[in-house]
Amino acid sequence: MSGHSKFANIKHKKEKNDAAKGKTFTMIGREIAIAVKEGGPDPANNSKLRDVIAKAKANNMPNDTIDRGIKKAAGDSNNVNYEVVTYEGYGPGGTAIIVDALTDNKNRTAANVRNCFTKGNGSIGTQGCVSYMFDKKGQILIGKEECEMEADDLMMLALDAGAEDFNEEEDSFEITTVPEEFPAVRDALKEQGIVMTQAEITMIPQTYVTLEKETDLTGIRKILDMLDEDDDVQTVYHNWDE
Repeated sequence: MSGHSKFANIKHKKEKNDAAKGKTFTMIGREIAIAVKEGGPDPANNSKLRDVIAKAKANNMPNDTIDRGIKKAAGDSNNVNYEVVTYEGYGPGGTAIIVDALTDNKNRTAANVRNCFTKGNGSIGTQGCVSYMFDKKGQILIGKEECEMEADDLMMLALDAGAEDFNEEEDSFEITTVPEEFPAVRDALKEQGIVMTQAEITMIPQTYVTLEKETDLTGIRKILDMLDEDDDVQTVYHNWDE
C-alpha cells in the first residue's frame, strides 16, 4: 500500500483539461499525427497509435474526431513536421521538472520553456539532469466511486494481466506497470468494463519534495501555470508534493 495519494491532483488536472478541451484535443491531434507518420494509420499494427487513441478517449474526445485526425494524418503524413522535444530543469526548493513538447519550431519552444522557468525562479538544466529521479511507468488510476469490482479481484485481474504493482489509496486504486506491459493491462481492465480515470505512460517521481516557503510555492505555481498555457507543451512531470 502506498501512503501518497495522487488522485486529487489527477482529478484537478482533468477538470482543468475539461475546461480547456480545445487545447487538449489539439495536443492529442498532434500526437495522433506523429503516431500515424511513424507507424501507419492502422491501430492494430501501431501500438503507439493505440495508446494515443486510448488517451483521446480518456479525455472524452469524440470517436469521429479521432477518426478524422487519423485520416487527415494518413493523407498528410509527409507534411507532418512536429518534433518531440524534452526539457529538464529545476524549480524552486530543489524540485525537479520534466517538460515534454511537440513543436514545429524548436527555437521558439526552447525560448518559451526557458522563460517559464526563469519567471518562476527556476532554471533549465542539461538533458538527464533530473530524469534519473523519475521512473518511466505505465500508470492507471481508478476512482473507487466508479469501480464496482472488489479490491482483491481488481488487484488479481491487474497482476494476472502483467501489472507490476497495485496500491489502494483512500479514494482510488493505482496500478503501475513496466511500459511494455501497459497496453495488455489497460486492455484487460477495459474488457471488464473498468472505468479508468487515467491510463498512460508517465514519469513517476522516486521521491517527492515538500515546499514550505511562500516564495517557492509562488514560483513553482507560476512555472507550472505558464507551461500549462504554452500550446507546444504536451506534458509536465514534477516531484513537488502538492
